[in-house]
Amino acid sequence: MKVALFVTCVNDLVYPGTGRAVVQVLERLGHTVEFPVEQGCCGQMHANSGYREEALPLVANFVRTFDGYDAVVGPSGSCVAMVRDWYPKLVPDAGEVVARTYELSELLVDVLGVTDVGAAFPHRVTYHPTCHGLRMLRLGDRPRRLLEAVRGLELLDLPGAEECCGFGGTFAVKNAGVSGAMLADKCRSIVDTGAEYVAAVDNSCLAHIGGGLSRAGGPAKPIHYAEILAGAA
Repeated sequence: MKVALFVTCVNDLVYPGTGRAVVQVLERLGHTVEFPVEQGCCGQMHANSGYREEALPLVANFVRTFDGYDAVVGPSGSCVAMVRDWYPKLVPDAGEVVARTYELSELLVDVLGVTDVGAAFPHRVTYHPTCHGLRMLRLGDRPRRLLEAVRGLELLDLPGAEECCGFGGTFAVKNAGVSGAMLADKCRSIVDTGAEYVAAVDNSCLAHIGGGLSRAGGPAKPIHYAEILAGAA
């Protein structure tokens, strides 16, 4: 299968290890992964903020860049949700590329039929299902099934797991008080699990949670679940 990595802005600029982890996992499973250098922002920030016209060139570039691949995989629930939900509304002829764009767990579980990727991570981990992955992509238990198959990993249930962490992009800036209260609740729940790590499908949410945990002195460290899956057994 010819797969293209849609790394997303936040991963490319701040968390490049997550993109490398996706490549490691897929190559371990025998697939070729390419990184089209023409890719850029998917336009999520623009569309979410009301600048739909400004998002159109970015959408067109995505469609042009990723045309011709069997699958496009992105380690970000929010950016993949942008492609799958917004693109058909903004550019009607984007359908073919949109249909082949997946969040990592969708590609692994639904397309490749894999839950055990040959990973090992001997730590206590709890999983936070981020809002875009949970409510827009409807990832369900796919990420959890992948984590449950990791050797040595103890997956701990997170109380109130489906509650938002309070990030929400510009929501955290425009509604800092409410966002901070939501974050405090999420961090308390994470600490109560006794986990060493909190995993998620979005590094943006993990950055928000990680900041809250560090200020509260919580022991859990944020980690993208792709980086757990990249740890070979």
